[in-house]
Amino acid sequence: MLGAGGLVGAGWEIGVIRGLGDAGIDLCGADLIVGSSAGAVVGVQLAAGTAGPEELYERQVGDEATEPAVRLGASAFLRYAWAVLTSRTPEAYGRALGRLALGARTVDEAVRRETVARRLGTATAWPARPLRITAVEARSGELAVFDADSGVPLVDAVTASCAVPGAWPPATIGGRRYLDGGLHSTANAHLAAGYERVVVLAPSALGTKVLASPARQGAELTASGALVEVVTPDAASRAALGRKALDPAHRAAAARAGRAQAGAHAERIAALWTG
Repeated sequence: MLGAGGLVGAGWEIGVIRGLGDAGIDLCGADLIVGSSAGAVVGVQLAAGTAGPEELYERQVGDEATEPAVRLGASAFLRYAWAVLTSRTPEAYGRALGRLALGARTVDEAVRRETVARRLGTATAWPARPLRITAVEARSGELAVFDADSGVPLVDAVTASCAVPGAWPPATIGGRRYLDGGLHSTANAHLAAGYERVVVLAPSALGTKVLASPARQGAELTASGALVEVVTPDAASRAALGRKALDPAHRAAAARAGRAQAGAHAERIAALWTG
């Protein structure tokens, strides 16, 4: 389970995966990969197998060209806060931010899709390995899950999953508009229900009265009988991630912090993954 967290969060996730690899743990062989927002990009790269964790990590800490930084304005932050305060369900929260997204001035939708396609590189078709990508329908606020059987092109699914309200335009799929998959919950770990062993990498540990935190979702999976390890940023990783999730300048530091943090979780994850 790969959670939301912007470009910087994606770097942290790749760093954690690389660090676990240092300890001999290969998460790429998972029976299912679920990605939300940043996690959707990382999930595609892992499932496609076009580059291993080592290469993906080097891209994060190198000088590879990437898109410019994007910042949400103060008014958008207030709309997010108001949506949390006034919503009683994840769907209501999604609808509130859907209204923000549908009325926001952003780059053209086709331009945004091209940016996501470049980020995915050669991984433009659904991989053979089971992969699910989340998004939120802008008008209903309901969670959508795309996979190889959904009929949705992979690039469109990822573009939808990464459509941060106020920063990027909603993605149009089948006449509907879709938003960032992390709006339903930052990890959407509940989608792992039924699996015996679950590893959750969540750049954001956020939980509110409306949105379930990764820790809460992990506890619910544990209560159902699964073996679960939830990894969220430690103090050093939080400092590296900072407050600018959409600024690629922080990506390298986040990746290094994730790799360093992985050692603290390696023993438990190894026991879960191979036990």
